[in-house]
Amino acid sequence: MITTVPTAPPTLPLPLPLVRLRLAPHGALPRRIDGVWWPHSRDLLTQLPKMLAALPSAWGDITGVTVNAAAWSAAPGRMFVANQVVRLHKAPASPHAPDRVVLLSPGLGRWDLQVIPPDATEEAAALLTAAALDDRRPGAGAEARPPSPTTAADPRGRVRPAGRGTRAPRW
Repeated sequence: MITTVPTAPPTLPLPLPLVRLRLAPHGALPRRIDGVWWPHSRDLLTQLPKMLAALPSAWGDITGVTVNAAAWSAAPGRMFVANQVVRLHKAPASPHAPDRVVLLSPGLGRWDLQVIPPDATEEAAALLTAAALDDRRPGAGAEARPPSPTTAADPRGRVRPAGRGTRAPRW
């Protein structure tokens, strides 16, 4: 006698959650906040590689990341992400600034991302995102800074404001 056991339908892998990242539009003026990141958890080892993979290629290879030490789970001083070493720096939280992640790319610059707490509601996240990326509102997380008094010429000879927020081509 042969008994057959009905097979369970194949389980499909759950889709990976999307990276919740919104970058500020590139403009002529440097910004205090270059984007907003809403991670799914405070597990830096899981969330950081996904966020770094979602960044525009124009930002180059991110080799250094500074995070709020109190806001994230324990993590080593270095991670291997996308075939490169990323150094993690944990800084003490600032009572005057929201939770931020600072990304460093050699030769290209620094980008600051405001972090929305993972447990925030969609409504709260939308409000925080709008406030951070609205550079017209005084006192907003991304309030506009005055233009830098110095200028720099790009490879084609066009003059552009120099300073943070200006990305020079990498050679």
